[in-house]
Amino acid sequence: MFDNTTARTPAYSITEVLEVLDPAGAQRYAELTPPVVEEFGGRFVVLGASPTVAEGQAGVAVAIVQWPDMATLQAWYDSTEYAPARRIAATAMRRRLLFLPGLAPTD
Repeated sequence: MFDNTTARTPAYSITEVLEVLDPAGAQRYAELTPPVVEEFGGRFVVLGASPTVAEGQAGVAVAIVQWPDMATLQAWYDSTEYAPARRIAATAMRRRLLFLPGLAPTD
């Protein structure tokens, strides 16, 4: 859907699942999300990893997605394609979802 071949400043989404409230719903979310992420040009760099805690407290799983840019990330999050997964996530888990700008390419 989005062209990620031009040099843009990447963006990242970090999802930390703090608690799973509905295991079947969380599984359905995990099935629905990757194809939509890929459709919008996102690339998982971490998917469902259990974090090793060096300081503080962590949730049960983390996913990090690299996006072509912040506009693409926001378009994915607001899209009708991702909306069904968002609805499931709202009741299946407690999570923290962060959007971060990356560093501009240096080459």
